[in-house]
Amino acid sequence: MKLSVAVKFNLVFLAIFAIGLTAAGIVADRVLQQEALEQTRHDADVLITAAGSMQRYTAQHITPLLATQIKYEFVPESIPAFSAIEMLNMLQTQFPNFSYKSTMVNPTNPRDRPTDWEADVIAHLHDNPQLKEMTGQRDAPAGRTLFLARPSRITDAACMQCHSTPAAAPRTMIDKYGSANGFGWTMNEVIGAEFVSVPMAQPIERGRAVWRTFMISLTAVFAVVLVVLNVMVHFLITRRIQSLSRAADEMSLGKLDGTALPTQGGDEIASLAVSFGRMRTSLVEAFKILDEAR
Repeated sequence: MKLSVAVKFNLVFLAIFAIGLTAAGIVADRVLQQEALEQTRHDADVLITAAGSMQRYTAQHITPLLATQIKYEFVPESIPAFSAIEMLNMLQTQFPNFSYKSTMVNPTNPRDRPTDWEADVIAHLHDNPQLKEMTGQRDAPAGRTLFLARPSRITDAACMQCHSTPAAAPRTMIDKYGSANGFGWTMNEVIGAEFVSVPMAQPIERGRAVWRTFMISLTAVFAVVLVVLNVMVHFLITRRIQSLSRAADEMSLGKLDGTALPTQGGDEIASLAVSFGRMRTSLVEAFKILDEAR
């Protein structure tokens, strides 16, 4: 099967385009998915840092104000973890797929008890005390979710008043939560973890949208380049080669004063046309000499 130069050129270009587009698509997809993961991790870090800031504010400003009242009535808002949970629960009304939990293996408030998978994470953090945080992914009802867990430790000796033994705890706290839970904690030991869960669906979908836009734009650029190159090949190469071909055919038929040769320009095709012109001139002179000899 005979193929023209233009067809061969287009086939080679399309093959290169297909390979380049595939490679660019794979690289872009990996980069954008990694960026989506980093964005999700950043959101989780912001959320858990906000919870930590709320706990520190409560411990420094709210708990001292309620130190006297706790003798008469236990106020849960004086507990830093409780305040952080309540604050971020309000945030969940606007962002229902985001969640924050401050869990303890042996919590005072039963709602702070970990689920099975959270207990496994806490056990891993307990067995590896050098870890400052742990991240992972899990399937949730809202879709794929990234979780960030940071270990909880008792570092303030004042906290042991409520969590060492029931006898040392405020009577008002015992009246509210009982004496069965929240005691026997140890200083500087991992007793639980703060968990933040952030949905990955939105960052991933944004990454996919950017990937689609990138691939469509890249395809459009390749298409424009293909059209421009075809036009250039036609005017700079194909049309001039066709002129040389017609001139060579006429010369082979003895028509030596026919088609003009495309000698304009200083490229290789122009040099070839000049060579054809010299050959035609030489043939004309040779035929004249033959005619004179007869």
